[in-house]
Amino acid sequence: MDPDSGMIAEAGRGAAGRGLGAKTRWVRARAEALPAGLGTFAVATFGQSFHWMDRDLVAATVRDMLRPGGALVHIADLKTEPRTVDAMPYPTIPYAGVDDLVRRYLGPVRRAGRGVLAQGTPGAEDEVFARAGFLGPRRLVVPGGQVLERTFDDVVAWVFSMSFSAPHLFEGRRDDFEADLRLLLREASPSGRFSERAPSTEVFVWRKDSDA
Repeated sequence: MDPDSGMIAEAGRGAAGRGLGAKTRWVRARAEALPAGLGTFAVATFGQSFHWMDRDLVAATVRDMLRPGGALVHIADLKTEPRTVDAMPYPTIPYAGVDDLVRRYLGPVRRAGRGVLAQGTPGAEDEVFARAGFLGPRRLVVPGGQVLERTFDDVVAWVFSMSFSAPHLFEGRRDDFEADLRLLLREASPSGRFSERAPSTEVFVWRKDSDA
């Protein structure tokens, strides 16, 4: 489920390319529209997205959609680990420069889709899940650290995929922004390649009471 038609289309292409098209269903909708007639489930997964939602509403609704003993799985990059930049074949992505460029075009207050995040994204998600009646969590960490290669196109696609720099925010200056972004990337890596280490993945598993 995603509110953006482009994300839904990309997910469908990815599933079809892996032979999973017949086993998946992609729904364009906001989480706040749940349960949306989708039924009940053993597992509901949020991939680094829960902080954008009406959290208390969505957590309570998803709990009602889970079968007794079902799980809500919250997945995100592990934010607290250092990621070394030694022994990599290409320069690292100039994230600070990208942030500065976004601010030049969109202003100093971080955008969040059609709104702003003057105080940053909300935290304390464990309190939200506990208020909704979930038990746990069980925490798992999938180790990262693998060296990944990124092209200019990869980085540009990443920038436009973020809510704080989504294409519609630039209005008539989108092409100018992309040109300046590609210039910044070319100056940082004339080879057209970047390297970075994959973050570890932090997984929290919250359970619905088996008697509920």
